[in-house]
Amino acid sequence: MPTNAVGPHALRSRGPVSLPRLSEAQFAQLEAELAKGPATHGWEDPAVTRVKTVIGRRFHLAYTIQGVRKLLVRNGWSCQVPARRAVERDDEALAGWVKEI
Repeated sequence: MPTNAVGPHALRSRGPVSLPRLSEAQFAQLEAELAKGPATHGWEDPAVTRVKTVIGRRFHLAYTIQGVRKLLVRNGWSCQVPARRAVERDDEALAGWVKEI
């Protein structure tokens, strides 16, 4: 098919622009690191910037914040980050709820 195709063929996807830099095995290792919790890495809460740091330390790869977000979303992770901690948050109740799951 020529590169200057017109019509429906021109709209067909040619696939992703680039391949993921982390392999499936490496992403599984990253998930294992994230499952250990943020305290293991010296942080109070997880954040995309901190995941970026873990990727850099563990795999010696440099990702942008958007790249980390896209990597996580592509693999089924949510990147929802609250703007601030709720005043009425009850950490003890939250810890008990997490243990029940």
